[in-house]
Amino acid sequence: MLPIMKKLFYAIALVGVMSLSGCSLGKMIKMAEQQQLTVTPSPLEVHADSVDFEMAATLPVKMLKKGKAYTVKTFYEYGEKEVQAESIDFKQADFPNAKEEQPRMSKKSTFAYDDAMSSGKLTVQGVAYDPRKPEKVKETVRMQVAEGIITTSRLVENSYFSSYAPHGYNDQEELVPTNVEFFFTQGSPSLRYSEKRSERGKFFDAFIAEKNVTRTVTVIGNHSPEGAERINSKLSENRASAIEKFYRREMRKYDYKGMADSINFIIKPVIEDWNDFKAALADYDGISDEQKSEVIAVVDGADSFEAKEDALHRLSSYRKIFKDVYPKLRTARTQILTVLEKKSNPEIAMLAKSIVNGSVSADTLSDEELSFAATLTPSLDEKAAIFTAATKKSDSWASHNNLGATYLAMAAKSNGGENLANAITQFEIANKKQESAQSFINLGTAYLMQGNTMKAYDAIKKAESLSPSNDDIKGLNGVKGALEIKMAKYTNAVSSLSNAADTPVNALNKGLAQLLAGDNSNALTTLAQATSADNNYAMAYYVAAVAAARMKDEGAAVSNLEKAVSANAELKAKALTDLEFRDLGDNFKNALK
Repeated sequence: MLPIMKKLFYAIALVGVMSLSGCSLGKMIKMAEQQQLTVTPSPLEVHADSVDFEMAATLPVKMLKKGKAYTVKTFYEYGEKEVQAESIDFKQADFPNAKEEQPRMSKKSTFAYDDAMSSGKLTVQGVAYDPRKPEKVKETVRMQVAEGIITTSRLVENSYFSSYAPHGYNDQEELVPTNVEFFFTQGSPSLRYSEKRSERGKFFDAFIAEKNVTRTVTVIGNHSPEGAERINSKLSENRASAIEKFYRREMRKYDYKGMADSINFIIKPVIEDWNDFKAALADYDGISDEQKSEVIAVVDGADSFEAKEDALHRLSSYRKIFKDVYPKLRTARTQILTVLEKKSNPEIAMLAKSIVNGSVSADTLSDEELSFAATLTPSLDEKAAIFTAATKKSDSWASHNNLGATYLAMAAKSNGGENLANAITQFEIANKKQESAQSFINLGTAYLMQGNTMKAYDAIKKAESLSPSNDDIKGLNGVKGALEIKMAKYTNAVSSLSNAADTPVNALNKGLAQLLAGDNSNALTTLAQATSADNNYAMAYYVAAVAAARMKDEGAAVSNLEKAVSANAELKAKALTDLEFRDLGDNFKNALK
């Protein structure tokens, strides 16, 4: 009998222990009703494709039992799905004073955001258990601790920018200088017959005979610094006038008629000026460097023009200078500015079309003219055809970039597709030939269209390192600012968008970045600029309504919501479920009826 009695006693004892354990867990679950749970932020918010929050839990005194543990499990429930966040684990051993002090713990959690999560709830479930017997657990019912997710950061709109490499062609009037220099004998203003019949004179005569369209003729008279020249203050001017008379006589000979009246003659006498002398001396090798230094010391001195010339007489090098350098200074220099002959814009456009259809050779236009032709048509298809011809003609990085930029503009209108893939191919070809700010800006825009934020941002940062032009910087900053909002770099985004192109989209994004950075007042000012530029900009009104709601300005919030819904009726349903407006009164709902 004794063995049987021992077994029975052991069994009874075991049941008693288990009942005690279960009782402890049950008491913990009962006391869990008094636990304090705090979620920050509440409601939850999405930033940079993730939802980050902190859960803080405070348990009642004496809730934790000896040898027991308690876990706060956290879930985000949406539709028929859920994601589990970080749990908070309380173990009695970690809180030896749990009988007198409330155990407190907090835990940061994050989960990836999905668009289906916008409407949902954050719930918790308490679990009491014995670590030695994890199969024995008691659970609370789930309870909601936060509602849904604020998705304001998702209101950013993509800013697209196509950067074209300069075509290098100037379709404005360009003046081409032609320079002719005539020489005079000492002290004389007369243009000698030998000068007129020299190679210089013959060139001058032939040039005038061509009847080039001429805007100005500038004649600069000069003299050498020796006495016979300097004492005649009119010598320089008279030499210049002699060239003007010769020029006008030649125009009459070649029957310029009214053309002559449109030419502006500018006479410039040069008196008591040592610059030409110093330049000629520098090129003269008839004296030593030491002797040149002596001459320059005199010329650069503080004495009068005449005193300097007298001082030069006393130098050992003067005779050679007088013989070899001074004659070169007795001149009249003529600069003629004529209009560069160019094809007209309509002619360039017509020839470009002929090159595209193969009826004329690509060499009919220069590379610059062909690329310029693409700017003469608003049609993206025609631009693409011209730039395709340019890639075949020159195969340059610029032509490939510009073809890609055109595909990029087409992709922006067609939501990507084949045009986007073709654009990226062209930018990659361009960068293999020569890395450029333009091609990397365009790659950044292309990756943004694809939704690849990090690749887009890397491309934009690379473009910044390649010295973009001022116009490209403005376009780049628009793209960069949108990316920085997507990356939750709101302060950086405000800085970028403050230096971006002045477009409604960039103004919207700047206002949104200011809002997300906590600067609601300036956000409203910026968003007003966006709606001023586009008074039908629904999203700008909507974001302004959010800013006003955060500032507790119900009137402004409702007014902006009415304008947003009037411009885009689809925003009504969004506004009714948007937690940004949860604290607005009945006027909010009435405005959306």
